[in-house]
Amino acid sequence: MAQPSELISLDTALEQMLSQITPISATNIVPLTDAFGRILAEDILSPLDVPGFDNAAMDGYALREADFTASTPLPVAGKAFAGQPFTGEWPAGTCVRIMTGAPVPQGCDAVVMQEDVTASDDGIVINRAIKLHQNIRRRGEDIAKNAVVFAAGQRLTAAEIPVIASLGIGEVCVKRKVKVAVFSTGDELQQPGQPLGPGQIYDTNRLTVHIMLEQSGYEVVNLGAVKDDPELLRETFKKADELADVVISSGGVSVGEADYTKQILDELGTIHFWKLAMKPGKPFAFGKLSHSWFCGLPGNPVSAAVTFYQLVLPMLACFSGQTGLAGGQRLRVKTTQRLKKSPGRLDFQRGILHTNGAGELVVSSTGNQGSHVFSSFHAGNCFIVLERERGHVEPGEWVDVELFNHLFGG
Repeated sequence: MAQPSELISLDTALEQMLSQITPISATNIVPLTDAFGRILAEDILSPLDVPGFDNAAMDGYALREADFTASTPLPVAGKAFAGQPFTGEWPAGTCVRIMTGAPVPQGCDAVVMQEDVTASDDGIVINRAIKLHQNIRRRGEDIAKNAVVFAAGQRLTAAEIPVIASLGIGEVCVKRKVKVAVFSTGDELQQPGQPLGPGQIYDTNRLTVHIMLEQSGYEVVNLGAVKDDPELLRETFKKADELADVVISSGGVSVGEADYTKQILDELGTIHFWKLAMKPGKPFAFGKLSHSWFCGLPGNPVSAAVTFYQLVLPMLACFSGQTGLAGGQRLRVKTTQRLKKSPGRLDFQRGILHTNGAGELVVSSTGNQGSHVFSSFHAGNCFIVLERERGHVEPGEWVDVELFNHLFGG
């Protein structure tokens, strides 16, 4: 393991964090209405076939194979609707009018679309060649009974919950929510809505982190802003450690005279690393307290958001038991302008991915990349990810871009 004072790569930092995390084991049973964003603790097995019966994929007419090439009109023997199957006698040489989702009658070999027939009082005339089994949804072709529909570790979203509901399942077993304590540090911090004093700034980092935690499905314990007082900080760390699974602070992880976080962590726990070869976000701390894990975010707003996004969110997902973790979607595109960069740190510049006049995807900078310019997240839709040893980038060069997820409006 790297020494805490070493400048380590983002990949190494993530590897260290995830390798030490043991996912929580406690579970809850919740109704589907409360399941959004939760992590499945058990596999979802289908109690039935989906669909539960052979049914029509189109509005049209149910046919037997013997009548596919009928040269005379086929009389209509009856009708079938969704929820109202055809139950009458189906004589040879006839068809059944059928609607989408209706069970196909016994003996049906295909459904012909209504657009492919000519209908009259005498019946229908087929105008197009028919294939065996066309436009029939077979029982269990979507989901077979007893199949694993979603595996344990799946995060539930609007893509999964309706599927579970379609199986007749009303509640699910999920991992309990990870509890995260959040606080910010610094004498200069003032709360939004209050007037600023000399040298003060508004406390935005804690708000940013709180919102992203809640939107990601975690339980938040907000402990407010703490002055640069060693005793107050020590007591806040102790309280947070007792209340939460993970403690996140903002500010105080640099090397200034009033940055006490590192000193207190040395007393109360263990720091695994606290300097990253990453821009923005060099001063990021990760360690262990008595009962909880600790992540110390930089004080600059953009640095705090980027380190939270790139490091803390994957760690929390792992801790909550989510499987199939992957980084953000990346694309390789050309930049439209010069990007300033010095070798030595992986750089996450904010960019605007768009289509140029030739129909090609390209990326432009949002402008000023200062770690205080949080409006760059609103202006942009992606990170421009520049390799650690890369220098300035000239217009037309290829770069990697990582699309923002829903937390930044992606």
